[in-house]
Amino acid sequence: MTETTPTLLAGRTLIRIAGDDPRGFLQGLLTQDVIGLDASGPRWAGLLTPQGKALFDFLLWADGDAVLIDCEASAAEALTRRLSMYRLRRAITIEAVEGGVHWSSLQGAFADPRLPDLGFRWIGAAAGEPADAAWRAHRLARGVTEGVGELGSDQTLWLECNARELNGVSFTKGCYVGQENTARMHHRAKVNRRLVVAPLGEPGDRTRASYPELGLMVELRRIEALSDAVRPAWLEAALADTSAIS
Repeated sequence: MTETTPTLLAGRTLIRIAGDDPRGFLQGLLTQDVIGLDASGPRWAGLLTPQGKALFDFLLWADGDAVLIDCEASAAEALTRRLSMYRLRRAITIEAVEGGVHWSSLQGAFADPRLPDLGFRWIGAAAGEPADAAWRAHRLARGVTEGVGELGSDQTLWLECNARELNGVSFTKGCYVGQENTARMHHRAKVNRRLVVAPLGEPGDRTRASYPELGLMVELRRIEALSDAVRPAWLEAALADTSAIS
């Protein structure tokens, strides 16, 4: 990586959760263990509906006792409003802060918590040449989906977003919004659909996003209809486990 290599993910922004026990506040809402979050690196998490469907996904970073949420800039306002609904009278602050999210496939401060092949991520100044297009191509080539445009809002069950395989859920942390259905699916190994990356084709009801410049699309498909999908090793292993159980 050289000084001129683009690293800034200009489509990301930071929200800081602070105040009276911000980790305890988030622990009861998010799919990930926030109490154990530390300086060793970020964690991928989701905020779900009570039925276990994804509303937002993001990365969590420790900031002392506070927590930084690395999220889509386009979804930041809606995410802030949603979190504020749960705040009630607690002395919790939820506010946008300065800073930039950076990514490199070559080197960086922290490996992406979802998949080592995704590369490295860090927080720094909000300056530099954007790397969003390179990041999208790199991510989709590895079969990893993210964001409201791909996951949908209140459309896809969290485990259908491959959250179990990509380290986006803790099954030991206790209750959170959407936990009951998520845990039931996990223990029954009952994930009948998967959000996958596939070659670009005619969009249909199952299509979530299309990227003509990459020749790819994101679709929610039944597991028996994944023949032409991008099937990296992590997904093949998950499908093999499902077949063995069934």
